[in-house]
Order: sequence, then structure tokens, then C-alpha cells
Amino acid sequence: MEKKIVIAGGTGFIGKYLAEKFKTLGYQVIIISRNRAHIQWDDKDRIESALNCAEMLINLAGKSVNCRYNQKNKDEILSSRIITTKILGDAILNCENPPALWINSSTATIYRHAMDEPMTEKEGEIGTGFSVDVATNWEKAFFDFQLPKTRQIALRMAIILGKGGGVMKPFVNLVRFGLGGKQGSGKQMFSWLHVEDLFNIILFLQQEKELSGVFNCSAPNPVDNATLMKSLRKIMKVSIGLPSPEWMLKMGAVLIGTETELILKSRWVLPDKLENAGYQFKFPTINEALEDILG
Repeated sequence: MEKKIVIAGGTGFIGKYLAEKFKTLGYQVIIISRNRAHIQWDDKDRIESALNCAEMLINLAGKSVNCRYNQKNKDEILSSRIITTKILGDAILNCENPPALWINSSTATIYRHAMDEPMTEKEGEIGTGFSVDVATNWEKAFFDFQLPKTRQIALRMAIILGKGGGVMKPFVNLVRFGLGGKQGSGKQMFSWLHVEDLFNIILFLQQEKELSGVFNCSAPNPVDNATLMKSLRKIMKVSIGLPSPEWMLKMGAVLIGTETELILKSRWVLPDKLENAGYQFKFPTINEALEDILG
């Protein structure tokens, strides 16, 4: 039988990247999504069939947080994560040969706004507010499942960087038009991860069968916002970068339908558990990552 992997919510930037990488390793990749080209979320029989005898399930499903946090969007952001996670857990319970590993997406936003010290899995302090509530409820829905045959790992992902997707496009456009200066104070920390390291981390966790639980999924060298923007300007050979004060960001966020939290929250996260387990990052520094993506 052909070895297979299931990616839930696999139609976005990260899902498409992972799907292509696993296909190059000879895997059959099955996608669950709202897109009619794939298995639908209400088709429980096909979901169970896909998961049966799969090596791994990777769940990335959830409405994008790149929107205004009105009540309708907040309800959808939360429910899209909780409901899909519960559908997958129930399906695994019904499998005769369930996946050996279930990796569920989470977010580094679960930690507090950190300007004073980095957040690790052991020492990190959980924050407060809507985004944190989403993350904690998402992880609870995931770990509430008791799955004797399936190892469970939640990846608290930092901002994922890669070619042609995620946050790179808006950042590149800002720099290109001379607006690539610091945003807000510029002192807020930016935790990030190259998408290739994300794929390699998943392979690493698949192989290291004693590992489970929560993992910070971020590069070991976060930078502050001012350093990030300076690195982007240098690689793109743009000398001028006008800063964006907080009031301007708030006005702009309303105009483009997003929230300033995505830029102004200080995410200072370190991947202690991954490094202690022996994972070696291919792109440990922001300059190496940006050179690969934009060079």
C-alpha cells in the first residue's frame, strides 16, 4: 500500500507547501477542506477512511485571523478551530488503524505580550485576550482526546516565512514603496520560522517517537520589529524606510480589514523543547531566511 498523510485545512500557503514536499517523498497526500475538490468536513465516512492507515494527520484548519475582530469573525475564528479538531478526534477514535501521529496547529500568540523575557514551553506565561482564548480553547479541544494509538503534538507556531505566501507579500510591498521602517515602537519582538524548517520539524517529530505534547515552533533567534524591517530593506536594496507610528497602523488596519495585534504584539518565543531534543535549524537567523526567500 502507498504510504499516506492527511492534511486538514491544507489549501493555504503552509498546507500547499507541506503537501508538495510530502509528495516528493512518495506520500499520497489527502486534503480535508471546505474546497469541493477535497474531502468535505461533513463527510465523516470519507474522513475516517482517509485517516485509517495514514501515517500522520496534520491539522491546519481554521479561519484566518487576518480580519477585523467583530463578533461574527471572532465566533468563526474560534468555532472553525474547535469544531474541526473535534471532527478529526472523533474520526480517529473510530479508526481501526489510526494515524500514529496527530500534529495540530496552535499559535505562539498564546503567550503574553513579552518585552522583558522570552517565552519557553516550561517558563512561558499564557496571556489574556481574544487571541489567547482561541489558542487555549483550541489546545484544550485537542488534548481532551485520549488516543491510545495516536501520539499528539500541538505546534505553537510563530510567523511562518516563505516564498510567495504568508506575511512576506505585505512586508515586501511596504519596503518596495518606501514604507519599510519600524512599525510602532519597533521594539516589539518578532518570532518567526522558515517554512522549510517547519516541514523539517514535522519530519523530526515523526521520527522521534518519544516526543509529544506542546512545542514552540519558531526559529531560535527572534528579532525586534526594527531589525526585521532593516534586514528586509538591506536584502531588497531599498535605502529609505519610513516608519509607521501606532496611530497610522490603527487607521490602516481599519481600512484593509485587519487588526494591529498582528504587527504590534510582541511575540518573543524560543524553541527550547525542539533544541533540547536535538533539532538543528536550517535557517536559524532572519538574514539567512530572508536571503533564501528574497535573494
